[in-house]
Amino acid sequence: MSEYAFDCAISIDGEPCRDNAFPHVWSRCVGAGRANEALRADWQQQFAEVVAAFGIQYVRFHGLFHDDMFVYRESYGGGFGQNTPLASPVYTFSYVDKVFDFIIDRGVRPFVELGFMPRELATVTETLFWWGAHCSPPKDMARWVELVTRSVEHWIDRYGLAEVREWRFEVWNEPNLVPHFWTGTKTEYFELYEQTVRAIKKIDPALKVGGPATSVFVPDDRYKGEVEDRSATHETAAAVDVDALDWRPVWIDDFIAWCAERELPIDFISTHLYPTDFAFDANDEIVQITRYADATFDDLTLLRELVKNSAYPDAEIHITEWSSSPSSRDFIHDTPFAATFITRAYLKCATLADSISYWTFTDVFEEGGAGIGPFHGGFGLVNESGVHKPAFHAFTMLERLGDRLLLATSDGVVTRDSRTSAVSAVFFNYPEEMALRGVGLANSYAEARALAEMGPSRRIHHAIGGLEPGAAFLVEIVDWEHGNAAEAWYRLGSPLNPSRAETEHLSRVADALRRFTLTVPETGVLDLDVELAPWAVMSLRQSA
Repeated sequence: MSEYAFDCAISIDGEPCRDNAFPHVWSRCVGAGRANEALRADWQQQFAEVVAAFGIQYVRFHGLFHDDMFVYRESYGGGFGQNTPLASPVYTFSYVDKVFDFIIDRGVRPFVELGFMPRELATVTETLFWWGAHCSPPKDMARWVELVTRSVEHWIDRYGLAEVREWRFEVWNEPNLVPHFWTGTKTEYFELYEQTVRAIKKIDPALKVGGPATSVFVPDDRYKGEVEDRSATHETAAAVDVDALDWRPVWIDDFIAWCAERELPIDFISTHLYPTDFAFDANDEIVQITRYADATFDDLTLLRELVKNSAYPDAEIHITEWSSSPSSRDFIHDTPFAATFITRAYLKCATLADSISYWTFTDVFEEGGAGIGPFHGGFGLVNESGVHKPAFHAFTMLERLGDRLLLATSDGVVTRDSRTSAVSAVFFNYPEEMALRGVGLANSYAEARALAEMGPSRRIHHAIGGLEPGAAFLVEIVDWEHGNAAEAWYRLGSPLNPSRAETEHLSRVADALRRFTLTVPETGVLDLDVELAPWAVMSLRQSA
């Protein structure tokens, strides 16, 4: 009998259970905006709360080498005085140390995204974001290698080799998006990877390095050449049924082949799996595309098969960004619709990757500047003031699940904790009227809330046997009427600058889930019979 499947004392609906490994892929890693934001008190407070609630193991963010972290210095910086050049580059890590110390002291490790280019090393400057990220190849590759080398050596000195061996080093972010996240060619990125991986492995061969950190899957040849060819997206933009197209990962095949030819290590493959796309039609107008609800599952299944059959079959797979959309102004993110979509996808994809990093844990996120208003469609599980969104509760419910899977249905799972034998479950109602449609992207809250009309309700009914008579189980439900702070804000008139009293009210609403207790009768069989409203997510767990 496999160590991953064995007989269990629990029965469900009169049938004995065989349980299997059930990894918590949602808590392996979480995303954040940029390194400098992690110096803020509100970011740190929210991060500590998320770590305590979800058991996050890694965190990833942009901008580690950006100017505002002051790592790479070719000049002293004079303020009102002269900006004095230095004889040779100086590397200062005080800001990075503050961020990494805080993260590590909370039991979390950095998933190190190596980027972006310091201004004094960049061939092109201020390519995107209000804070002017420099996303270009270096002026001098030797100096980039020295920057990476000095940084990794510093972290080993500060935290110890054994600790840093547990980190992941990802080379850059979305280099296929030229000229925003990268101003070079595909080959220039591959060369950056080669020099970076060689430098890190020279320090210690056991350090883990990967890439190519590309964005989304696409159904056309726009990224087949050295730079994006927008004309290749015209047919995608005109497609009547985009889900019938052949969606493929970006650069993964080429990256693997390039590295294999040069015998370069790849410890992990990383990419992003937003279930959306932006194509350009024949008039060069952007067409927004939303894929079906199972796009993430199908993309991951394809990616696993591709890696398995490659020259690097043992490479880890890390989805270093994932959400219902790649927009920090998508009002779906603030709603129960996102919570249900997230729950459904994570439960379905739990065994398909080593991590699927939600982008991001907080609305303290400034790629486009601060958000306008308390609910502006930010990526976060909490808003800028720390108010919990429905997705926060969905993550909490997921993390309460056990590590052994007893039952998987199209509506949820029942699990067991291998250490305590405690039984727990999560169920949801992704409305039948949605069929396999994704939740899409909404440009206003009024537009987003239209999905509340979807239905119908769904009955969740299971008999869970083999439990201790008298044991109490807590049921918690987040839905349109419970834990929906964005709707409460809307009903207040959508105040742009809520008062302190209004923010406190929204916090209370956000945490006012529907709660009740079920008690196991003398038969030892718990009758779980609950009617879930559309978009509801429900947790069942044994009370303390």
